[in-house]
Amino acid sequence: MRRLGIIGAGGMTETLLEALAAGLPAPLEAVAILASVRSAEKARGLLERFGAKLAERRLVETDRAAFLATRPDVVAECAGHGAVREHGAAMLEAGAELIVISTGALADDALRLALEEAATRGGARLVLPPGAVGGIDVLGAARLSGLEEVTYTGRKPPLAWKGTPAEALLDLGALTEAAVFFEGTAREAAVRYPQNANVAATVALAGAGFDATRVRLVADPGITRNLHEVSVRSAAAEFSIRLEGRPSAANPKTSLTAGYSMAREVLNRARRLAV
Repeated sequence: MRRLGIIGAGGMTETLLEALAAGLPAPLEAVAILASVRSAEKARGLLERFGAKLAERRLVETDRAAFLATRPDVVAECAGHGAVREHGAAMLEAGAELIVISTGALADDALRLALEEAATRGGARLVLPPGAVGGIDVLGAARLSGLEEVTYTGRKPPLAWKGTPAEALLDLGALTEAAVFFEGTAREAAVRYPQNANVAATVALAGAGFDATRVRLVADPGITRNLHEVSVRSAAAEFSIRLEGRPSAANPKTSLTAGYSMAREVLNRARRLAV
């Protein structure tokens, strides 16, 4: 990888750029950010802050055609479900490997199929990083042996669920004990809680699928960080993983781990040794 494209200019992009500036073995040829008109100035500020450690050329584009004209080898999506729907197919058709962190968008089967077909036409790959959760490697391996049960439980502080349908179900500011406000499939979770259920979607895509993966979402006043728990029973192994992630300072609905997961995927494409 010599040319990197990034969609979005929010907190995850900031985490990604900071990690790249510290971890790249050598500056890239170019880094380009596709940003909205209102966030273009912020994107320029981020590129200026990390400067020559990132790349020889650093560009901000608000037009997709101009962005694709920079010929990115890899595009990192850091902008949410809408960006996947709006830009995903075009990136893949242009031949760029697309790393999607907003995996909940792929609960839409039609969108997922369209992206896979675009990847085929462009000779590119659609890559889904683990994001905020761990154990995706062993879950994917266990899937080959036959999965019997996969359950994901997401716990966050009550205020992290503000702006979601949980507000209509619970008095988030008055909770004194943990409250389960959603139980259902990963598909339902991804549709109803798109800003909070990317982990559920990632677990589903790596494992039993959207309709066979069970999800519980919990508002817990006893915690200050996001907790992700995955329990798996398969023919090869039974295991449980509990990961406590710090929320992003820029967006408490997002785990900081997700930004570093994206950074790992990008750095693995710039290094000779990928781990």
